[in-house]
Amino acid sequence: MLMTSSPTLLTPLEMAEADRLAAQSGIPSFELMLRAGHAVAAAALAHFPGALRFAVLCGPGNNGGDGYVAAKALAESGATLDVFALGETAALKGDAKSAFDMWGRGATPLDAYDPRPGDVVIDALFGAGLSRPVSDPVRRLIADVTGAGLPVLAVDLPSGLCGLSGRPLGAAFNARRTITFMARKPGHLLLPGRSLCGDMEVVDIGIPRRLMQAAAGRVSENRPDLWRNELPVAGPDTHKYRRGHLVCFSGEASKTGAARLSAQAALKCGAGLVTLASPADALEINAAHLTAVMLREIDSKADLDEWLADGRLSTFVLGPGFGIGGKARGFALALSGKTLVLDADGITSFKDDRDALFAAFAGGEPHLVLTPHEGEFSRLFPDLAADDSLGKVEKALEAARRANAAVVYKGADTVIAAPDGRAAINTNGPPWLATAGSGDVLAGIVGALSAQGMPAFEAAAAGVYIHAEAANMAGPGMTAEDLADHVGKAMAATVTGH
Repeated sequence: MLMTSSPTLLTPLEMAEADRLAAQSGIPSFELMLRAGHAVAAAALAHFPGALRFAVLCGPGNNGGDGYVAAKALAESGATLDVFALGETAALKGDAKSAFDMWGRGATPLDAYDPRPGDVVIDALFGAGLSRPVSDPVRRLIADVTGAGLPVLAVDLPSGLCGLSGRPLGAAFNARRTITFMARKPGHLLLPGRSLCGDMEVVDIGIPRRLMQAAAGRVSENRPDLWRNELPVAGPDTHKYRRGHLVCFSGEASKTGAARLSAQAALKCGAGLVTLASPADALEINAAHLTAVMLREIDSKADLDEWLADGRLSTFVLGPGFGIGGKARGFALALSGKTLVLDADGITSFKDDRDALFAAFAGGEPHLVLTPHEGEFSRLFPDLAADDSLGKVEKALEAARRANAAVVYKGADTVIAAPDGRAAINTNGPPWLATAGSGDVLAGIVGALSAQGMPAFEAAAAGVYIHAEAANMAGPGMTAEDLADHVGKAMAATVTGH
């Protein structure tokens, strides 16, 4: 039975735990394998009706067992197929051996497979359980199938792809379609895994939801279900101060546009008041471009300290176009008692003084949001960025823990992480979101949601999603100005669910 994809993701280890709990509860594991294999066969027949031959590639574990069950079902349907096995079939154990015995027709060694026109490859070699680089023979086979341009139906996950990180382990199939069971893995959503999985299908094979929930960790797809209840909704008694006062810091006269983009997006996202804090040399140019956004001269930390006496100032965006150096560090540290979205130049300013930033915001509920792209992440967390043993989710979670911050690790597969172990992978961003000024708009959206009372992680996750929805509405060829103009519509659609 096809499932509506849940936002909850299970790592390979968590899925193994769900399987264990199912067996412990009395559900025969071979029954689950039968359901999985039959679902694979059904998908093959439904989506590849023109196949001249199904080449079923079976590995030595339970993924291979799914393949043998699928092969039997395909043969009974009258399909033409051949089965190829990795390793000695005499060494198969448990459910995989039972599936092979049920298939009953033996298997040709994998290295004998010769791709030919009209083949559809059913990849049941490894699935999500692979944790080491594929062997040279498998690497050559993947290259041959790819070179022949054959469609691949992957069982659970394209073989060679890490189910946790979404990275190829030496080499991986580029599947036309992937069928997985009960829940998706992080590797289905993280890049390049997302692009290697093709069309995704999630099938319910009968593990009770309570067992899935018991096994699940705290990694999800970033969807409104996770944070919609925290979204600010204006009531009849709402006034501008209840909707929050956000401050965005402008850079010098030649670098004012980025902060104005943040401010414009913040207004569109519902902040009641937005003030652009500007150095004296940029006042005139900022004033010429502002209408609803207020303007205040802030040149020095002393100016900022004096202004902070106004208790209505709660949330700040620092970094877009601000400049790198001591002034940015001083301003950020002065805001340690406030909610701060630190972006761009603000992040880079702490590359040699990161401990000061982490100490300033340590303890208590997180009220710092960091929004680094790949380069900025490597400046603030160089050891994590260089650690190839960690996937993007793991890096973001450790960064969030160190900084006591919500971390938005940006990219085409943006990951949002919290110090308490929650993480969300964003999937709704279109390719044209990669444009100059896009990150400035995002900082303003997250700042506006924070100013309206959303907790740091929820504001960050909602901000990333709304930012991507605004880009979808703006369409290809958009500029950052277009993106900011669509934020209000995207916010409204997210609040109403339409």
